[in-house]
Amino acid sequence: MIHFLEVTNQVLFFYYLLSNLAYLMMLIIALKTSAAHLRHLESIPLHWIKGSPLAPPITVLVPAHNEEKSISTAVRNLLDLDYPQLEVIVINDGSSDGTLQVMQQEFRLRLVRAVYVPQVTSAPIRGLYRSDADPRLLVVDKEPAGSKADAVNAGLNAATSPYVCVVDADSVLERDALLRIMVPVLADPKRVVSVGGIVRVLNGSEIEGGRMRRVRLPKKSIEVIQVVEYLRAFLIGREAWARGNMLTIISGAFGVFRTDLVLAVGGYRSRAIGEDFDLVTRLHRYLLNQGVDYCIEFVPDPVCWTEVPSDLRSLGRQRARWHKGLLDVLWPNKDMLFRPRYGRIGCLALPYLWLFEFLAPVIELGGIATIILAACFGVLSGAFCLQFLLFGYAFATVISIGSVLQEELTYKRYNDWQDVARLVSYCFLEHFPYRQFHMIWRLQGLWQYLRGDLVWRPMKRQGLVEDPRVGMRITKNIL
Repeated sequence: MIHFLEVTNQVLFFYYLLSNLAYLMMLIIALKTSAAHLRHLESIPLHWIKGSPLAPPITVLVPAHNEEKSISTAVRNLLDLDYPQLEVIVINDGSSDGTLQVMQQEFRLRLVRAVYVPQVTSAPIRGLYRSDADPRLLVVDKEPAGSKADAVNAGLNAATSPYVCVVDADSVLERDALLRIMVPVLADPKRVVSVGGIVRVLNGSEIEGGRMRRVRLPKKSIEVIQVVEYLRAFLIGREAWARGNMLTIISGAFGVFRTDLVLAVGGYRSRAIGEDFDLVTRLHRYLLNQGVDYCIEFVPDPVCWTEVPSDLRSLGRQRARWHKGLLDVLWPNKDMLFRPRYGRIGCLALPYLWLFEFLAPVIELGGIATIILAACFGVLSGAFCLQFLLFGYAFATVISIGSVLQEELTYKRYNDWQDVARLVSYCFLEHFPYRQFHMIWRLQGLWQYLRGDLVWRPMKRQGLVEDPRVGMRITKNIL
């Protein structure tokens, strides 16, 4: 028993060490990539793209369910984006509130008879509405199906552009976001099939007229710690994976895809829990099977600001759902593992996700249990504890601080030194005690998936409703 505890503790130590070394390598790659991206962007005049007839048209797809309090602000924001050829399709996914009525009043919608070809599967369509206020706006009213993926599929069937951009209804895009995210496509239109943009935390900031007025950190600790998470996930993780053409997820809040390829793989899988991760993985599989030379890019500069949960219960539900979505993609695609046909995706990206994402909460729980047992049996050495703290907690904290410093050295969205100081201080709390809460939520998600509980549970979040006195958002419930 004592020998078993000693071995498992050493395994846990090397697991943490290997995980953090991988993140350190990704941080180094991301720093180099960010610098190269900024130099490249300086050489491209965005006003040229804005005025160029060669810029390919984009259809922005906005799935909306019970968004009556924020849909007008969201749509106005999208119609005001800087891009030469733009179409906005809002999919009213069986809303039981006044979402459709608000859009009818705000944008003067009229029912139209148009050809609607269901190339990918979705719930039945009730009607199509065109805006008399802005003909670029089309509203698809459909029966509810209980998933965002089904709503996006309905929008895909109505889209007329060679590229589609999926945006959440409770998110805000910066005015030049589409111009910036299309830079890789314009540089290499034959190879670049999809591009993801960075998603940042909106909570605590001020918006006015559908635009970001002032970027500030949230007041709540639970929201600030998510800012650190998002910076590390996007500025380190996704940027590094994209550098090796191994990006397996483009956020459902902001991503551009070639329309023909999304249709070729059957659109979004309507029952997928993590529809964004699922679509990108299926695109990799399809293109590798076809032997196509392709690239899926990530651009860290075009910003999408989105709401994050502001209470523990909602955050726990979100993270449990994310972990269910991870397993829901990894398991059906397990045949891609270590097969030469799937190259770096099958030999590096997917094995990493299995070992350091999916199995992480199980290994961490087992590690905590063996450390406690080793302490009870008196075989927990002081040297091991010091090494564990140094290479587990301290190493991971330094990497989180690195993501914050990378943000300040490159994009500088948080200009207030007090906000930067708060971000750095929360890096010390992310791995204890927040990481342990995160472990529990992910274990809940795993258990829910194994017993067939795939229900999308409601979360209390912030909306895009504005207080006209100060331009601030006010709280609402989003189900």
